[in-house]
Amino acid sequence: MPRAIVALVLMSLIWGYNWVLVKEAMRHASPFDFSAIRTIGGGMILLGVLAWQGRPLRPRNVPMTLLVGILCTTLSVGFATWALVEGGAGKMAILVYAMPFWLILMAWPLLGERPHGAQWLAVALALAGLVLLLEPWSYRGDLFPSVLAVLSGLSWAASAVVTKRMDRSGEVDVVSLSAWQVLFGGLFLMVIALIVPSEPIRWTPWMTGVMTYNVVLTSAVAILMWFYVLKVLPAGIAGLGSLATPVLGLFFAYAVLDERLSFWEGWGGVLILAALAILTVQGLRNNK
Repeated sequence: MPRAIVALVLMSLIWGYNWVLVKEAMRHASPFDFSAIRTIGGGMILLGVLAWQGRPLRPRNVPMTLLVGILCTTLSVGFATWALVEGGAGKMAILVYAMPFWLILMAWPLLGERPHGAQWLAVALALAGLVLLLEPWSYRGDLFPSVLAVLSGLSWAASAVVTKRMDRSGEVDVVSLSAWQVLFGGLFLMVIALIVPSEPIRWTPWMTGVMTYNVVLTSAVAILMWFYVLKVLPAGIAGLGSLATPVLGLFFAYAVLDERLSFWEGWGGVLILAALAILTVQGLRNNK
């Protein structure tokens, strides 16, 4: 249990700080080039972990794994990275991590999991927060990246629905699925990177460090930590990672990049984080 708590904290710090790093990296690389290298590299490391453990490398249910890869990696990672070209790191982190609320709404018709109790309040708060963050009544110049961040969260939620369907049929080996979906999704990102014209990556020492951070820590180590946390800790406690990451992303964006939210954006962020807190508390109670 103590080791899992440490893993949860480190994972949240890795993912939270990465919003700042990727935002700065967009000055040196196109979002699709960066995402392709990051995800394919991370997937290769995860396959290496499978081989080291002596487990089968062949993916299970290739069509469904491919679909998860397109949704979770090609679209979710691609949209999130693209959003950071123009959008603020803190705001984009909050919009992407609204994913649990899209998952609640999708799970009702697609998985038969009807929202109940405090989930309805969380969804209502999250939707109100999204409206305030997007500020459709006042054009601020970052509507497009905000929409990309929302699409990233929607794609992430859709991939979770597909994964749950696979899990019900006993076709999920979490490390294998993670490795292959990242690789499949990364290959599609590579195709997009080859099609979309862009300047070559400027490989400065700083940029090399950021890419290494993303390949090794963000796309491999933190993923393995996440699965370890899910295995050892109750789901409600594991859900603290979903709450901590956007909070840390917002904090690091303020501390490192001096990003500040407007009045309405600030309240929108508060509502979404409050909704995440409600879901986390509910998860903790359900797993006592």
